[in-house]
Amino acid sequence: MVDATPIRPRSAATVTKWDYEADVVVAGYGIAGVSAAIEAARAGADVLVLERTSGWGGAAALAGGFIYLGGGTPLQKACGFDDSPENMKTFMMAALGPGADEEKITDYCEGSVAHYNWLVDCGVPFKESFWGEPGWEPPFDDGLMYSGGENAAPFNEIATPAPRGHVPQMDGKRTGEKGGGYMLMKPLVETAEKLGVRAEYDMRVQTLVTDDTGRVVGIVAKQYGKDVAVRARRGVVLATGSFAYNDKMIEAHAPRLIGRPGAAIEEHDGRSILMAQALGADLAHMDATEVAFLCDPQLVVRGILVNGRGQRYVPEDTYSGRIGQMTLFHQDNQAFLVIDEASYEEGAAATTATPFLRAQPKWAAETVEELESDMGLPAGALQSTVEVYNKHAAEGSDPLLHKKSEWVKPIGSPVAALDLRGFTLGFTLGGLRTTVNSEVLHVSGEPIPGLFAAGRCTSGVCAGGYASGTSLGDGSFYGRRAGISAAKQN
Repeated sequence: MVDATPIRPRSAATVTKWDYEADVVVAGYGIAGVSAAIEAARAGADVLVLERTSGWGGAAALAGGFIYLGGGTPLQKACGFDDSPENMKTFMMAALGPGADEEKITDYCEGSVAHYNWLVDCGVPFKESFWGEPGWEPPFDDGLMYSGGENAAPFNEIATPAPRGHVPQMDGKRTGEKGGGYMLMKPLVETAEKLGVRAEYDMRVQTLVTDDTGRVVGIVAKQYGKDVAVRARRGVVLATGSFAYNDKMIEAHAPRLIGRPGAAIEEHDGRSILMAQALGADLAHMDATEVAFLCDPQLVVRGILVNGRGQRYVPEDTYSGRIGQMTLFHQDNQAFLVIDEASYEEGAAATTATPFLRAQPKWAAETVEELESDMGLPAGALQSTVEVYNKHAAEGSDPLLHKKSEWVKPIGSPVAALDLRGFTLGFTLGGLRTTVNSEVLHVSGEPIPGLFAAGRCTSGVCAGGYASGTSLGDGSFYGRRAGISAAKQN
C-alpha cells in the first residue's frame, strides 16, 4: 500500500526546519544505496542513508547473490574461462532486449573487471571454483556459474559462452532466506561504516524538496509516523527498489504480472519512481519483467517442457528466468514437464540448491498415448511431440530447439507429467531513465539537477530479457556512479 502523503515536490521555502542534513542523501540501504554511499564518502562527501526498514540489506541481502560480471574477471580466469568485454556485450545485447541500452551495456561491460576488483577490495569474498550443474544458484560456496543461458540456444551460437554469475562465498546459504546476497551486503555496509557513512532507519521517503531553481535539495520522509525534512547539500540518490509491490503501477505498466506473486520484497512499492515522476522524470521499459519458473532445473533439463497444446516451446537447458518469460508471456502460463521414470529419479537425486522446487508428477502412465489422454490433451498432440523428439534424441540431437546433446535422451517408459501451470512469479525491471553517470533524466532529455538514481527503481541494462546477477551487478555498478556524481555537485 503506497502512503497517501502528497507526492508532489515540496518547495524548500516551506521547510521551516531541517531535521537531518548531509552532503549526499541516499534513499535505500540495499545494493545500489550502499554502493552510492561508499563512493560518495570516498569522494569526500558527508553521507546519510535513509532506510525504510529497521536494518540494512533490502532485497539484495535475501537474494542468491549473483553479480553479473565478465569481460575476463580474475575469477573467470582462475576457473579456466576466457571472456572479453566485446563478447560479454554481444550476449547482453542479444539476451537483455529488445530495446537494450547499448551505451549502458557497453559501459557496463568495459568496466566489469574493474568493478569485480572494487567488490573484492571492499571485502566481498569469492571462491575460485565453478559450479557447472543446472540450477538456480550454486548449492555450495562455489563462486562462478552460468546465470543467463549463455551456454544454451540461441545464445551459444551468438556469443562464445562464458559463465558470468559471480557469487560471494558463504556457508549455510538458505535460498530465499539468507543467500549469497547477504555476503555481498555485509562487507559493503562495513566498508561504508568505516568511511563514516551515517544511517537513519524506519525512514519512509515521501517526496522530494526543490529550491526556486528546480534543483533537488532534500527529501521529506516519515520516521516513526512523524514528517521529517532531510537536506542534501550536494545531491539526492534514489535507490529504493522496484515497483513489484505497487498493484496500481503493475496494472498500469506491467499487467502480465497481475496476480503473480512478487519475487521481491514488499518495500518495493515504486515510491521513488513516483517522487521523481512528480518532477517530470522520464521512464523506460516499465513493461519489462523478470519471471521465475518454479521447478528445479535438475528435473526440467532431463525432460521436455510442453504447453497447453502438448508442444515444446523452449530449450529445457536454458536459464530458468528465460523459461519463465517464455511460459508466462507466450504460453498463457501453461507448462507441463514430460519425463520418464529413470530421468525423474536421476534428477531427483542430483545435487541442487532448490530441492523444495522438486514438483511431484501429477499423471503417470505406461505409454505417451495414455499420458496424453490422462492430461486431457487432444489425441495425437503429445504423441507427435514425443515422437519427433525421440527420433532425433536417438542420435543425440535436438534440431527443433537445440537443447545441448548432453541432455538429449529419448523419453522412455513409464512416463509422467508434472503440472506446472501457473508456476511463475516475477518482478519489474523498468524505472527511471538515467544516464551512465546515474543522473535522472527529465522528459525533456535534460538531467534533473541534484537528482540521481540506481538499482531497480531505474531502467538499467535489462530492457526485456534478464540474466541472474544483472540486478545486483547493475545496482552496484551504477550505484557507485550515482555516489560519485552526487558528491561532485557544488
